[in-house]
Amino acid sequence: MNNPIKLIGCEDWLNVYEKSAKWDIAQSTFASFTMDELMALDGEEGASFYESLNREVMNYGWIEGSPKFKDEVAKLYRKPVSPSRILQTNGCTGANLNAMHVLIEPGDHVVAEWPTYTPLYEVPRQLGAEVDYWELEEGLGWKPDIEKLKRLVKPNTKLICINNASNPVGCVLDKDTLEQIADIARSVGAYVLSDEVYMPMDDTENYWSMADVYEKAIVTNSVSKTYSTPGARIGWVVADEEVAQRVRVYRDYSMICAGVFNDILATYVLRNRQTILERNRRICHTNHDIVAEWVEEQPRAKWNDPKGVSVSYLQLDIPESDEEFCKRILSERGVLLVPGTRFELPNGARLGYCCHEDVLRKGLALLGEALAEYDR
Repeated sequence: MNNPIKLIGCEDWLNVYEKSAKWDIAQSTFASFTMDELMALDGEEGASFYESLNREVMNYGWIEGSPKFKDEVAKLYRKPVSPSRILQTNGCTGANLNAMHVLIEPGDHVVAEWPTYTPLYEVPRQLGAEVDYWELEEGLGWKPDIEKLKRLVKPNTKLICINNASNPVGCVLDKDTLEQIADIARSVGAYVLSDEVYMPMDDTENYWSMADVYEKAIVTNSVSKTYSTPGARIGWVVADEEVAQRVRVYRDYSMICAGVFNDILATYVLRNRQTILERNRRICHTNHDIVAEWVEEQPRAKWNDPKGVSVSYLQLDIPESDEEFCKRILSERGVLLVPGTRFELPNGARLGYCCHEDVLRKGLALLGEALAEYDR
């Protein structure tokens, strides 16, 4: 019998605690839209959305994503991406799961950026791979050392997993680093899986997808984080024809389709992405300054500046475990954070600072009060 798969620490925490929070500053998405806000994006009270929706039959729809959806996804990349290489999934989580299941076999070697979202290293391990961590280093501003990747890669390395930008520390890998990763992967014929669900709002025009850098890239993404619509549960995989065909077969076992409504909603969101990005850029910059000012006044908190990414990490100087602290501020003050231990990164917490401004201000004020109690 296989060993039970490990809990995703972050998801397990949120599943238990998020609905009891009054001030949720833990989520990693840009402030999620209401349906009213979404319908306002086209300037026509959602007329373009309902025009598409009302003429559709509520059958299975396009099994691997509609042509219109695939067309919008292809526009996100610099290099041409044929529709056959784009497959719709249940969020980015589903995209990662599908891609790794079709690629990883027992005995393979995988190198995974760490700390990161648990499935990017735990799923390969569960599938029988040997997994080595390529650590992000605090001394390098939470960036990885490319020389260490060279030493970690082996002749049997099947896959290198990266999260660009990273969850929870918000590190962004630039084009030069991506090209170096591609060169290392190419030297042993490895694939690179790049989870790109967190696109930075700063210097966006210079943000590159691994799909535009490496011929054996497997890129995953969704409308959940950058595009503020996690309720749609729509993601996608972009891969070469061989891997895409294998994902095409596997996803029939795991999901069949995402549904007509969700496909139309995700297509509408991506079609209005420039308006969404402008809105989220404003949220990001305003809230970044709020947190930076707050951290300056907190001797017990240190912030890894996330450079326009919606997820960030607070290091906390506290005389108790981060889990106990996070439980206490939730029960006493209604403030929700995700403890760093849920990312195997103790003594801190993930801060989702791109929530609504009023929630952030109140959550930080209450968090500051809790930290100040240690000094009384």
